[in-house]
Amino acid sequence: MNSVNSRLSDACGGLRLRTAGFILDSSSTELGFKRKKNHHIWVSILSLFLWGIVGITATVGFTPTALALEYNKEILVEADFSGRDLTDSSFTKANLRQSNFSRANLNGVSFFAANLESANLESSDLRNATLDSARLVRANLTNALLEGAFAANARFDGAIIDGADFTDTLLRPDEQKKLCKLAKGTNPITGRDTRDTLFCP
Repeated sequence: MNSVNSRLSDACGGLRLRTAGFILDSSSTELGFKRKKNHHIWVSILSLFLWGIVGITATVGFTPTALALEYNKEILVEADFSGRDLTDSSFTKANLRQSNFSRANLNGVSFFAANLESANLESSDLRNATLDSARLVRANLTNALLEGAFAANARFDGAIIDGADFTDTLLRPDEQKKLCKLAKGTNPITGRDTRDTLFCP
């Protein structure tokens, strides 16, 4: 009888140990799940924080580049583009008569065959612009910067070019002679005399 009791007690003890082991295993598994969950939460928070820093840095630290726009063949008579950043935009064959581009950034802009008659281009940045076959009759180019512009076949009859900088601008010889008759002044940005930039005699 004693031996039966002893076996039962051993079996119960083993069962208790196994049950306790099961409780221990399940609690450690639950603890593992909690740790993983906490880990994922912290990773998400850290990720959001880092993206926030990147966003702020991008906004504060860098100036966005201007979007190049296309106004090809459009009628923009008396349009006002003054002070705008139009870098690399295109106005090919556009009608821009009496339009205002004063103080505009026109770096790399295409005015190929555009009508700029009586347009205001005062103090504009026309470096590396394409003015080939453009009509700049009576246009105001006072203090304009045309360094490196391509202006073959462009017409400048009656244009105002006081203080304009034509350094390395490609011009037809006959237009260059016409401009030399009008040329005077010094460009306020580059400090170059207009006549010198046109190689006037």
